[in-house]
Order: sequence, then structure tokens, then C-alpha cells
Amino acid sequence: MHNLAFTVILAAGLSEILTPVIILGAMGLIFGLILAFASKVFEVKIDPRVEQILELLPGANCGACGGAGCSGYADSIVNGGAACNLCAPGGAAIAEAIARIMGAEAGALEKRIAVYHCTSGGHENTKWKYAYEGIESCLSAVNIAGGPSMCSYGCLGYNDCFRVCKFDAISINDCGMRVIDPEKCTACGACVKACPRQLIELVPVSKNVYIRCSSKDKGPLAKQVCGSGLPCIGCGICAKKCPVEAITIENNLARIDYEKCINCGICATVCPTKSIQDLLAGLRKKALIEEDLCIGCTICAKVCPVQAISGELKQVHKVDPEKCVGCEICVAKCPKKAIKMV
Repeated sequence: MHNLAFTVILAAGLSEILTPVIILGAMGLIFGLILAFASKVFEVKIDPRVEQILELLPGANCGACGGAGCSGYADSIVNGGAACNLCAPGGAAIAEAIARIMGAEAGALEKRIAVYHCTSGGHENTKWKYAYEGIESCLSAVNIAGGPSMCSYGCLGYNDCFRVCKFDAISINDCGMRVIDPEKCTACGACVKACPRQLIELVPVSKNVYIRCSSKDKGPLAKQVCGSGLPCIGCGICAKKCPVEAITIENNLARIDYEKCINCGICATVCPTKSIQDLLAGLRKKALIEEDLCIGCTICAKVCPVQAISGELKQVHKVDPEKCVGCEICVAKCPKKAIKMV
């Protein structure tokens, strides 16, 4: 009798345990089937081209393309119609490979490099108004009384740009100045975003003339606070002398429009404070017209921005080497390829 009662109690207990287990198991099975069905019905099919493009991209996730990393850019190319040539680190080769996948044209993509618009920021060429002892960061320093440097527009020298560069394109020389390696720079824009004083600009690599200053102070003050002694004083001489009106003066500071700039270097020659850097100084070639090829069409004379070419219609033209600035516009425009640089 005792054993029978125990058996009844045990069976009742097992029933109480098994019933919820069976119910939960059945519910899990039902929900699983529903989810499996839903995954098939609402499946988002990924275009295989997205994966192909993602494999081509360098994986830097720098954001230069304007997308949320490389995966976002790959998706925007396939599904959003984004251009194939927006990956700065990948360059022209990657753009062409992507274009082949998409069956489109890559489009022109000129390499750009980062350029510093400041010649101070080193150990010996920065004037300080107080000793900064905070976090070694430009962003932190600039938030304390506008920063410790006398020039409120100049480089602070705490190397935020150096730390964010993923391609080792920025180095620090013995004077504490930042140096950009144009071969390593991919124009990803990370350093541009990191600089709290917006001293860095991405410039087409074919352009070799730079305003090396960002000061908006008036001339006397700019000279007083600049540690390098090479401030732009907004005098406007460069703008007046530029043959293609590529330079404007805004808020006491010269700006170059690189869409117009022809690399002539005249602005650097006339700058009284030498705040304009010309990488081609002393290296420019002069145009020379080959007489046996020239047909006297006058196109070269018409496009020359400094009137260095002369000649009558249907007669051989001549180049005045004293006036020629080596811009090569005539070379590009000559229909007979009769002009070379020497």
C-alpha cells in the first residue's frame, strides 16, 4: 500500500514537470518554424558584387569616400550609385578594378596629398604665451584660453595629425615639425579632421605652389606673433600678379584656387614675406616651339596666360623664355604637338 501511494505521488510529480517541458518544446518548435519561414520570405539577397568590391578595397575604413567604412562604400557603389573612384587610399588602380566589376567608367582620379598651411609648430619656431602642461593633444590644448601659441591660427605641435595617420605618411623631424611623405599619403583626410585649427588641406599632387600660412591677423600682428617669421600679411601682391586670377585675399589671408592654378610660381616670387612655397622653384622648364611642326594656328599664343608666345597667322611662332612661366598650357593645347618643355 505504501509503495502504491509512492508510485502515484511520483507519477503526479513527473506529470507536473513533463507537461511544461512538452509545452515549451512545442512552442519552440512552432516559433522556430515561423522564423525559418520568415527568413526565407524576408531574405535580403546580397549582391555578389558587394563582396567582390569589398575584397578589393584596402580595408582602412578611413571614411575618405564619405561612407561608413569600406563595407558601406562597397554597398553604396552597388546599391546607391556611388562613384567608383572615391577610395583615396586605393587610388586609380582600385577605381579601375571596381569599374570593371560594375561595367562602368572609373572616371579621372588625380592623387591628392595633405599640405600644412603653417610653418610654425616646431621647437624653435613657435612663440608661446603660456606653458601648457595638460594632455598632449592639440584638441585639448586649443580649448584652454585658445591654446598656448601666440598665433591663434598656427600649429600647436601636439601631433594629433601624426597619431591618426594610418599610413605612416606623417613624421616628426628634429625640429619638431610635421613632414608629409607624398608617396605614402593617401589623402584619406584623417589628419584634416584631426587638426582643430584646420591647417591641413588635400591638394592635387600636380599642384606645387602652397600658401604656408593660415593666419587671419592683420599684417603687423601676424608678423609679431609668427614664430617662423613667414606669415601671410594679406598684402594682395600675389593676387595682383597671378596671371589666371587663381589667388584671392579673404580675411587678410591669401587662398589658392587649385582649379585655376597653373603652377607658374609667380606668386611665390613676388611674396614679400616668403609665405608661399614653390616646390618647382629653379626647376621649371620653358616652352620651345619646334619650327618644322608649327603651322601658325595661333592657338598657343591665345591660351598663354603671360603673353609669352608671339607670331603671325600661318607663320612659325616664338616663345619668349623671359616671360614663359612653364605652365605647359600651350603644350596641352597645341594640335600638332609642336611644343616641348626644355
